[in-house]
Amino acid sequence: MRLSLLSAALVAALVGYGSTIALVLAAAAALGATEAQTASWVLAICLGKAVGSAFLSWRSRVPVILAWSTPGAALVAATEGITMPEAVGAFLLAGLLIALTGALKPLGRAVALIPDGIAGGMLAGVLLPFCLKLAGAAEALPLLVLPAIAVFALVRLWNPALAVLAALAGASALAFAGEATMPELPLTLPTLTFIPPALDPTVLIGLGLPLYLVTMASQNLPGFAVLRAAGYEPPVRSALTMTGGLSALTAPFGAHTVSMAAITAAICLGDEVHPDRSRRWIVGLVYAAVWVGLGLFGPAILACIAALPPALVTALVGLALLGPLTGALTAAFAHPDQRFAAVVTLTVTGSGVAMAGIGAAFWGLAAGLAVHVTERAARRG
Repeated sequence: MRLSLLSAALVAALVGYGSTIALVLAAAAALGATEAQTASWVLAICLGKAVGSAFLSWRSRVPVILAWSTPGAALVAATEGITMPEAVGAFLLAGLLIALTGALKPLGRAVALIPDGIAGGMLAGVLLPFCLKLAGAAEALPLLVLPAIAVFALVRLWNPALAVLAALAGASALAFAGEATMPELPLTLPTLTFIPPALDPTVLIGLGLPLYLVTMASQNLPGFAVLRAAGYEPPVRSALTMTGGLSALTAPFGAHTVSMAAITAAICLGDEVHPDRSRRWIVGLVYAAVWVGLGLFGPAILACIAALPPALVTALVGLALLGPLTGALTAAFAHPDQRFAAVVTLTVTGSGVAMAGIGAAFWGLAAGLAVHVTERAARRG
């Protein structure tokens, strides 16, 4: 066991947790989750990531690093009028679809047929409203938010992966040194809370299907690409089956989807982690152990974040999503023949409109596909 394995796994886990935990809490709040359900959500998804990372790394001898779906959490946080049991049903559907994508080749090919520009436009439409709230948060709480933005911008020049974590640490220190009160930290370990799923067809279509698509397009596919760029052959089918199965198993305890990691995975793939490529997979085991610890200490961490001013948490969410938004916009406008359809998808998704009880992400995808098919038919004619 090399110290570099521990340091890489620790940094990757802390970056993944610290940079997006506020978004997961926003998703839980949007669903009206209780304190116990929120703690169960975080514990379940941490354990799911730990089990999946350890098993896939050990089985494939490839450093497989898993994450929770950040765009998926943003999608959930943007929903309105959905209860926690209904969301659990959508999480369950998304997990089963991911598992089936790994098990059934035709489903994987069907997902691949969705144009990259439209998938990017849907993701950008989900993320953009959160990023737009950043300026308002800075206006409402300038003494805390502006320093956080400055820390983010400066650290990003040196190491983009650590930028949000640094902003969270710096802003939290300022907040607790000022008006925020340090909460009483719970001394008990968290427990899993079972939430019976409610299978509402409109929620399954409006949330479950888009959650599956954004997780595949913005997490799993980039995660596989990062492994290939590092010289590894990713275990695509087993990874999809495992992450989808884990998502389905943890959904009744409140967790949204487990997926491949991209940015945090890159931290664990370099030569500095282990000079012997054939032994680098061990980092997946260490990474899993760190996530078990984060899951067990979740209530204390969540209590500290809940004590922060809401405007500051809103700003941190916006900062965390600037990177994914950049990637989504790049994908949306990369292909000239898909740009107008991508704009339509982005506009409808970002509007937040929910027709027939089905969320905006589904209607954005449908509108974009309709425009794209029409344009292709006109060009051929």
